[in-house]
Amino acid sequence: MKPCVSSYSFGRYFEQLGAEGVIEKAKEFGLSAIEFTDGGWTDNLSLDTAKRVREKAEELGIEIAALCVGADFLTGDTAAMLEQLRRCVDFAAALGAKAMRHDVAQQPRSRKYQIGYSDVLPTLASACREITKYAEQLGVRTMTENHGYFSQDANRVESLINTVGHPNFGALIDVGNFMCVDEDPVVSVGIMAPYAFHVHAKDFHFKPGMFDYPGGGWFITRSGNYLRGAIIGHGDAKVAQSIGILKRAGYDGYVSIEFEGIEDNLLGIRLGLENLKRYIELK
Repeated sequence: MKPCVSSYSFGRYFEQLGAEGVIEKAKEFGLSAIEFTDGGWTDNLSLDTAKRVREKAEELGIEIAALCVGADFLTGDTAAMLEQLRRCVDFAAALGAKAMRHDVAQQPRSRKYQIGYSDVLPTLASACREITKYAEQLGVRTMTENHGYFSQDANRVESLINTVGHPNFGALIDVGNFMCVDEDPVVSVGIMAPYAFHVHAKDFHFKPGMFDYPGGGWFITRSGNYLRGAIIGHGDAKVAQSIGILKRAGYDGYVSIEFEGIEDNLLGIRLGLENLKRYIELK
């Protein structure tokens, strides 16, 4: 099990440094890998941009562990969405990423019925299966992540992976994100651990919803509790315990810091990395 960092963690620094600059920062932090989230830096999924960033990473001895992209198979033109994701896979392959996480859907809002997860599961699984078959040909594994509220509960994500039923499709487990749907993160990580292709280390401060809204920086969970992003080890997500669960399940891949606290991003990464390294060694 090895520590990694998501480009998302750099926040406003990413705007200043760009993709190649955050690779340099990852090197300065003593890391051997970085994960990228899509955005304007991709130049509309330009393969030339992907190759340039890959060359920078190779120059510094940094592996690009994964690419994370958005998607929604329930809103708009599904065929167009699938084509867009194929382009994302092409970009990931050119980038040198061995894994790509894509979203699957938001809660359907255009109708009153047939909006449950079980209702749309066949549609989601079919689309995910089509993309992972394409990605497999390029040496890229595809993943779903527990985030976005609708496809975030452990049992929902597990059911999607098993319905897709393809060895090239697995889970990006975000150990903190289960709190967004009011699940005990270590119980959910225990359920999802056998499916792990990649892991996000994320922490949250928690306040129960019986109290008043705490103010800026906090957001509301599905059941009305309050969360605020935290430095790894400073919050309530039981990150160390989740690392132990994953290790005992045989996971030996990258654990990527995904920091979204209100502290300075570089400070948040540095302090979180110190704790994450310790958890990996001790657990």
